[in-house]
Amino acid sequence: MSKTILITGSTDGIGKACAITLLMQGHRVLLHGRNQDKLDALCEELSTRFGSERVAGYCADLSVMAEVTSLAKAVTEDNTQLDVLINNAGVFKTTQTLTNDGYDMRFMVNTIAPYILTNALLAIVPKQGRIINLSSAAQSPFEASELLTPSNLSSGAVYAKSKLALTMWSMCIGAQLKAIGPCMVAVNPKSFLGSKMVQEAYGMQGSSVQLGADILVEAALGERFADAGGLYFDNDINQFSPPHQSTMDQSLMAELMETLTQLQQQAKLI
Repeated sequence: MSKTILITGSTDGIGKACAITLLMQGHRVLLHGRNQDKLDALCEELSTRFGSERVAGYCADLSVMAEVTSLAKAVTEDNTQLDVLINNAGVFKTTQTLTNDGYDMRFMVNTIAPYILTNALLAIVPKQGRIINLSSAAQSPFEASELLTPSNLSSGAVYAKSKLALTMWSMCIGAQLKAIGPCMVAVNPKSFLGSKMVQEAYGMQGSSVQLGADILVEAALGERFADAGGLYFDNDINQFSPPHQSTMDQSLMAELMETLTQLQQQAKLI
């Protein structure tokens, strides 16, 4: 059965490879990018290849809270049901570390934006739907206050903090939704894939992005992930496993969720 699937950050890298794989399987894919020209070109290419009725494009800069909100509104207005949401978009190295709203760019794009987008779209994700959040093997402890204040730490340090925060809220909400659906899971797609992010961050080509795309497709549709709500999957070892030990810190989890709830409320006022 064909499903409607939204993939953020799908104009290149893992996201693009995932979109093409899903289209080849007969699904309808909602593409997202922050560059309108690049998004339009990809939509035209894939519409020609797979049919215009199976491809749609949405442009939004996920570092801008108002645009995250607008993206959710547009997707909701255009689609009565969203079977799968894949929060793939992320940022590692950037010359602009401060967003227009005053947040750290890495925390905004990697942690806050997917939280706001997910919550805004939950109403159209069915009980049997899935939400896949792109985590990373790079995870390190953070304080909830870091989500609200600019950081002067290295790109790698902030990236690892933002990915742990993403993993933690994925596990928290995923556990809450486990009995009622949809299924939410955090996935490390594989370390050092040949994405633009890895090339910019480490100056290396990396392995095929298709390895990451394939595990996202399985997470979105496969039986192994059907009852995986609240879990973390590490594709470096091809199995569900415990993430960073900080995920067990209940006080940090509570502070994180309180902070994200406040940010969600701010987004609703926009």
